Amino acid sequence: MMKTNKITQAIGALAILGMSVPAVAADQTGWFIGGSGGRAHATIAEKEIIADLLAAGFETTDFSTDRKDFGYKLFAGYQFNPKFAIEAGYFDLGTFDYTATTDPSGSKFGTLSFSGWNLDFVGTMPLTERAALIGRFGVHEGKTNTNFVGTGAVNVLTPHYQSKDFDFKIGVGYQYQISDSWTFRLEAERFRMDDAVGNAGDIDLFSMGVIYRFGARKHAPVAAPAPAPAPTPAPAPPVAATEQYCSALEMQFEIGQDSVERVNREHIQVLATFMTTYPTTKAIIQGHTDNVGTIEDNQALSEQRAQRVVDFLIREHRIAASRLSAVGYGETRPTASNSTVEGQQANRRINAVIDCANDMAGLSTLPARTTLAMALEFDANSATVDAKYHHQLENVAKYLHANPDLIVTLEGHTDNANPAMAQAISEQRAQNVADYLVNHFRVDRSRLNVEGFGATRRDTYNITASHRQDNRRVNIILGYPK
Repeated sequence: MMKTNKITQAIGALAILGMSVPAVAADQTGWFIGGSGGRAHATIAEKEIIADLLAAGFETTDFSTDRKDFGYKLFAGYQFNPKFAIEAGYFDLGTFDYTATTDPSGSKFGTLSFSGWNLDFVGTMPLTERAALIGRFGVHEGKTNTNFVGTGAVNVLTPHYQSKDFDFKIGVGYQYQISDSWTFRLEAERFRMDDAVGNAGDIDLFSMGVIYRFGARKHAPVAAPAPAPAPTPAPAPPVAATEQYCSALEMQFEIGQDSVERVNREHIQVLATFMTTYPTTKAIIQGHTDNVGTIEDNQALSEQRAQRVVDFLIREHRIAASRLSAVGYGETRPTASNSTVEGQQANRRINAVIDCANDMAGLSTLPARTTLAMALEFDANSATVDAKYHHQLENVAKYLHANPDLIVTLEGHTDNANPAMAQAISEQRAQNVADYLVNHFRVDRSRLNVEGFGATRRDTYNITASHRQDNRRVNIILGYPK
């Protein structure tokens, strides 16, 4: 009754289990239940049925089918980690039928219903903090009920068949984490089955559903920020103090990472310059995270981030270890809401609480680097400097002429829409800004450093057109020569 279809074996669903990707927003471990429903579609073996009737002496004059029905599944499972789960459940894919009209006058009417139990292995590949692709491969014990009715000249000797058999199923889908407990899913699955009359075939289920996760962690209450430590009194200077300086550090990290990127190294150098100038000061390096992952993992990650900065200051800038301490606060001290991507990014940060120092008359410290509060944005695949930035570039040039010791780094960036051209476009954007400063305002070209980073240093996720626009930019960075 059902046609044998070749199923593509190269689904590769389980290959995603070993990929190194960010974790989904909620704590993805533990038990869950779920349900989904949607359209089930079967392929009626029309040629085989017509051939059977012809062998019995009947010519088919008309053949009609109802190949679609509502199908559903109910399941429970266990999530071992953010990438792998196992699910077991019950499914009912509905009833499908056909009617064959024959000559000599008569008809044959057939129905098939299919249900059973399944066990699946499910792999997850996160796309963002909340969205992910899923792939599944499993086995099922399917129960098939097939019924036939003949009219007129068509005589049905055996009106009912039933079979149970083990076979396999595959599927792909998309899921979105609505909250810590609830997940929304869209899926397409193929069930291999035996139709109980000697044919093998497939039934496809296209469904939407929800999952409820038991024991979804409740985030620890947000602790009120601890007051900054009281400034350490400085020794009485040999001359009267004229001004008091305090320094602070804030740098952000990518999700789940604790490495010190180039731009953060520049910020750390500002801190190192301050501590070198004032050798009696001490600093507490504080690590913070968003709420992605488990509480325990976030605590460990925040401590790693803080310690990484301490180690960098000791190794690269020769700040004495006795002047530095690292502390991690995990996700307990957010500065923004974790309900948005932007808020989560703001919470993945390092802060430094640094002693104040009494400056001596005539002594001042220069920052290692200053990033201007402007970034030039570009159209897609374009390196043309928009006219709306001309006035701002004129102000940059005036500032450079007034401060001849400054050097400038022009960093070009782009989105991920065109990987083959990303590096070249980012370099050309930075070069065009440099040329504009030289040609229109006579800025010395030797003071301008041009760098292109392609799509490797996004400012935000390349999810929407607005996000991609933010990543097509040139940053203007001022610094002092060493």
